[in-house]
Amino acid sequence: MTTALALPLHDAALAERLTGRLRLVEELLRDAVTYADPIAHDASSHLVNAGGKRLRPLLTLLTAELGDGNRREVVDAAAVVELTHLATLYHDDVMDSAPVRRGAPSAHEVWGNSVAILTGDLLFARASSIVSGLGPEAVRIQAQTFERLCLGQLHETVGPRPGEDPVTHYLQVLADKTASLIATSARFGAMFAGCRPDVVRTVTQFGETIGVAFQLADDVIDLTSDGTVTGKTPGTDLREGVPTMPALLLRSRAAAAPAGSSDRDVLALLDSDLTDDADLALAVEALRGHEVVSLTRRRAVEMARQAVTELGPLPAGPVKDALVAFADALVDRAS
Repeated sequence: MTTALALPLHDAALAERLTGRLRLVEELLRDAVTYADPIAHDASSHLVNAGGKRLRPLLTLLTAELGDGNRREVVDAAAVVELTHLATLYHDDVMDSAPVRRGAPSAHEVWGNSVAILTGDLLFARASSIVSGLGPEAVRIQAQTFERLCLGQLHETVGPRPGEDPVTHYLQVLADKTASLIATSARFGAMFAGCRPDVVRTVTQFGETIGVAFQLADDVIDLTSDGTVTGKTPGTDLREGVPTMPALLLRSRAAAAPAGSSDRDVLALLDSDLTDDADLALAVEALRGHEVVSLTRRRAVEMARQAVTELGPLPAGPVKDALVAFADALVDRAS
C-alpha cells in the first residue's frame, strides 16, 4: 500500500487491512457530505471529491492496530478527524484568500466566502454528530481539539505579543492549529481499539510532535514545489502575510544584518506588494534559494526524529515500523 505520503508498508497483511478500512472511511465521508439540498451537497462534497492525503484517518487506523483495529468505532473516529480537518480547510482558504486547494478551485472561489464558511460549519456539525455516537469522552476530546484549532488560528491572525519571540509563538500556533488534530487522530485510534492508557499517551505525544514537523515540512514544500504536491498556489502564505518558519527566520536574520545585506534585500521582496503573480514568483524564488529554507527543513527532521524516539515504549513489530515510516515519509516530502 502506498498513500499520498508514499508510506511504505512492508507487512502485506497490515497493508491489506488498512486499505480495506480506508475504503470504509471513504464511504462514511461521502455519506457524511450527502445532502438533499443541492448547494449544501455540492459545496460539502467539493473537497472530499478533490481527494487528499487522508493523513489523519490513516494515522487513526494505524494506531488502532496496536489494539483491536477491527472495531467499527475506529472507522467512525477516523471519519471524524478527516471531516474536522476538511472543515478547517474551508475556513482557512477564506482567511488566506487561497485560490486553489488540492488542485481544484477553493470553495470560496466557486461559491463565495459566506457559502464556504457555512459549508465548513456544516462539516463540523456532521463530525460532531458522528463523534456523539462514540461517547462523552470522545465528545470532550473533540471539543478540546476544536478549541485548540480555533486558538491556533486566532494566535496566527493576531501575531505574537510585544516582546514575545516570533519563532516560539509560531511553533505554538503549529502545535494548536495543526498538531492538535493529528494528536487526536492518533489518540482516537488507540483509544477506540481498546489500548492501555500508557499506549494511548505514547501515540498521542507522537502525533503532537509529528504534527509540528508535518507543518514545518509543508512550509518548505510551499516554497520548493510547483504546487502539484500541495495542491495550492506556491507563495499564497507570502502574499497574504501569513507567517511561515522560513519567513520568520529571515526576518530575524535581517533585523540583525547590516544595511545592504542580501537578507534585507530578500525581506524587502517579501514585504513588497505581491498582488501580481510575477512579483509573487520573484519573491518565492528569492526565499526558495535562501539558507532559511534548509534550516526549516533541518528543524522538521529533528522533530520527526524526536517523534520516533517517543515511540520507544511501543512493542517492536510491523505497526511500530509503520509509524516510524510515517514519520520518515513526512520529512522526505520536503527533501
